[in-house]
Amino acid sequence: MQRLSAAVAKSVIRHDLILGHNSQIMQTLRPPCNVFINHRGIETKRNIASLLYDFLTLLDLRPFLDRKSMKPGDKLFDEINGAIYGCKVGVAVFSPRYCESWFCLQELALLMETKKKVIPIFCDVKPSQLHVVDEVTHSAGDLQRYRHALEEAKNTVGLSFCSSKGDWSKLLRDVSDAVVQNLPEAEEEKP
Repeated sequence: MQRLSAAVAKSVIRHDLILGHNSQIMQTLRPPCNVFINHRGIETKRNIASLLYDFLTLLDLRPFLDRKSMKPGDKLFDEINGAIYGCKVGVAVFSPRYCESWFCLQELALLMETKKKVIPIFCDVKPSQLHVVDEVTHSAGDLQRYRHALEEAKNTVGLSFCSSKGDWSKLLRDVSDAVVQNLPEAEEEKP
């Protein structure tokens, strides 16, 4: 029995070393994302954001979605900021409570400041309804960044979607078409 346990232990250790080594290689070889999906997780992670991620992945467009692209041990801000800097196109999924999230506003501001092509999706919200909600906890500089980013997004042609009445598959096709159309333009604009 002891011999079997030792053999099993060696096998598990060898397997872990191989997997760990392959994981490190895969991490090194993992290409940067093309599309960064910015969204309010509470409202959109289980529907539009995940569906969009899966659809764009099937099209081999290399999307980034925090929940699906990161693994335990990753540094949150390093991974998210790195994905934003490395992406070519951003998809901002605006929802009714989007502007309550510091993370959403921070990501949107960084997308806009790095001059990424951003495709807005107004899901159950009109562009005119988007404004910074909690002005007490944000610095004056951040407030200005967030307001500017929101204004820029509101003045960008986007897609409107009603989650209770809309055609989900048409939305996914429309967003992926917009991404595909904007990728070559984003490539040409790179210095």
